Amino acid sequence: MMTSSQVALQVVQQAIAALAGWADPNNPLTSKLNFVEEYPEVTRAKEILGWKKDTEVGTLRLLFDRVNPSDELKQETSELHYHPLMPIDNDNKEYPKIPYPLNYEPQEEQKAFKEKIKKEVLESLHENWENLSLLMLILEKFGSCLSFTESDVALVDMNRATAAVAVALFDNSEAENISLIAGDLSGIQKFIYTISSDGALKSLRARSFYLELVTEEIVQQLLEELNLPRTSIIYAGGGNLYLLAAASNKTEEKVKQIQNEFNNWLINKFQHKVFLALECKTFYTNDIVNKNLSSHWNEVIHQLNKQKKRKFYEQINNLLAVRDSFGDRCRVCYRDDTTDLEQLNTEDDSILACPTCREMFQLGSQLFKTKAVVRSRHNNISSKSDADYIINNSHYFLFNQLPTQQIQNDETLFLINNWKIKDYHLPHSVPLLLGNYGQESFENQGNFIRAHELAEEAKGIKRVGYLRMDVDNLGKIFAKGLGDNHTLPRLAGLSRQMSYFFKVYLNSLAANRKDTLPENHKILTNDKNQKKFARLNLLFIYAGGDDLFVSGSWDEVVEFAFDIYQSFRAYTGHNPYITLSGGISINDVKYPIYQAASDSGESEKKAKANKRDSLCLFGEVFKWDEWLGQTNVSTDNIKVIAESKLYISKKEQLGLFGILPFVDKLFNNPDLGYPQSFIRNLLVTAEIQELALKKAKKEEINDIKYFLHLPKLAYTMSKLPQKLRSHEDFVLIRQSLMSPYNAPYFPAIATWIELLTRTQA
Repeated sequence: MMTSSQVALQVVQQAIAALAGWADPNNPLTSKLNFVEEYPEVTRAKEILGWKKDTEVGTLRLLFDRVNPSDELKQETSELHYHPLMPIDNDNKEYPKIPYPLNYEPQEEQKAFKEKIKKEVLESLHENWENLSLLMLILEKFGSCLSFTESDVALVDMNRATAAVAVALFDNSEAENISLIAGDLSGIQKFIYTISSDGALKSLRARSFYLELVTEEIVQQLLEELNLPRTSIIYAGGGNLYLLAAASNKTEEKVKQIQNEFNNWLINKFQHKVFLALECKTFYTNDIVNKNLSSHWNEVIHQLNKQKKRKFYEQINNLLAVRDSFGDRCRVCYRDDTTDLEQLNTEDDSILACPTCREMFQLGSQLFKTKAVVRSRHNNISSKSDADYIINNSHYFLFNQLPTQQIQNDETLFLINNWKIKDYHLPHSVPLLLGNYGQESFENQGNFIRAHELAEEAKGIKRVGYLRMDVDNLGKIFAKGLGDNHTLPRLAGLSRQMSYFFKVYLNSLAANRKDTLPENHKILTNDKNQKKFARLNLLFIYAGGDDLFVSGSWDEVVEFAFDIYQSFRAYTGHNPYITLSGGISINDVKYPIYQAASDSGESEKKAKANKRDSLCLFGEVFKWDEWLGQTNVSTDNIKVIAESKLYISKKEQLGLFGILPFVDKLFNNPDLGYPQSFIRNLLVTAEIQELALKKAKKEEINDIKYFLHLPKLAYTMSKLPQKLRSHEDFVLIRQSLMSPYNAPYFPAIATWIELLTRTQA
């Protein structure tokens, strides 16, 4: 009897055959499929999605080039971007290389890439032809940079969309409708960030990981109850999920059942802090390849938002039930409805914590070494695990090494950030992608670095930095960014590539700065300072979906923010509609981490309020182009200061413009030997200007903003030693600093230098 997995497998085998035929036209896989009768569900799905018998694999145009969420007609650029021909590969390194787009079509590179596929894939296919998990990994690894059916649709996305539609048509190939299932775990930030305790960084990271597993468990239960293979997942991660399923009463009933069961469990586990919104939207099957998909997608999100406004409506009796309240509270999450309070750790002065917080602390201690996770419905599995966590009646066993025993048919093996084909020969093996970079503690090896160690390793002032950052207008990008090209394969591709950046390539950028920065990048610390350039003091708390929360030595966090922005812009082909905004807080090591999370979140909001594409750092908000700056540039060529140019009304040639070029010249030029009082005087001047701006009338603001500080600045310069004032590099600084175009930036410049050079803790 045919199963839904067999339907999915046939689609995946055909996609693999297309890949094999492109790499080697003489490969026998193509002819092998000619003798297999195609399932009617597969035939219909391929017809809908435009997958024809003669469709060929090709080079892939950058999908981000097509994104335009504005109401204006996007000008087609003369420069098209293409994906480089490279697999997602960490065979000989910890993390994959970032595939920055090319401005030419990779023709000459095809021969080498085809040879790589023949060498690494084709020879092992025959004995793994029925292994759906392994075939899917091969398509994701090698088919993410190749097109199929359309020049900007990746082979892996067309394969996944076709398989998902075919399975949704299972046993009813002529079905007029299919269903989109969407889910959203709300309250994640409240659960992750609002804690205060010993080892908070470790606990925060554990909570983030745990919620990834919760999202996965929701997906797993939907797949099991609806008899769907994993190819039916359009996207899952960061508390969000999208699946395709058959349009039926059974689908709607199961979705409702799973939502209710999960919310009952979430109430008991997290005391109403986390809520699962789960919705099912049925629509005309052919709409997956036309712009109607956009309205269906938006409608299901609208329904999720409605559910979130009446959380736990189905559990109202549970919600209103009288609960015990005891005098003692958990000192981590502050719940008071349990007497089960014990020490958080083994230290004598450890605080009392509830079972959930103790569990999260324990999980945080184990994550540094965890390489694999097995999900099972049984409380015992054949391989010996290092730990076991229960999520709504399912067991998640953690492993420091890949388990060697056979995985049962009803179990799933998750391999964390693992793209090695040889590790996927066990059936039911799937990659678990996590933005999880973190350095090992110097003091407590085998664990993640702790906050006081991060502060101690900082340059200048001993502080910890916290960075929060996310994609601007993401909802708008997905709702209308693809315009009339809003098809399921492209939508899946957009989700996948956005998720890759935050879950895969952010790790690469943190771990291997030298080889992963884009061309023409701007940095403060060059590779002559190997220790600081290598960036040894970062710890991701969360990275996935479209956002991140990263801690570290404050100076490394600041530079990492600049790296992320430049990398993301290059990764997305510098599309003007796809930008990031971020906020950084810099705090003492004893500062409560929940407050630091709140402060960096507030900074991020200020950046968003600056018409996005901005960073808030040191309390100052500027566009990224102002932070990154330029050298030897005419004001005519600086777009970001259009407002300043209108008021100042004078063309200038600036040796230095913006913030980073000044900090670079002042900090990385020890020959200058300027006195520390110079920086302090800049800060005093900035404070005077800020006070004047607060008291200024509206008509006085621009005069104060651009010119008030100039006499004080000129006086400060005149008091510097003649040798310094005539120094070639300082002349450039002095002249550029006296330009009114740079007036808004000197508080940020002075603060940055002052923190980098402060010798007191």
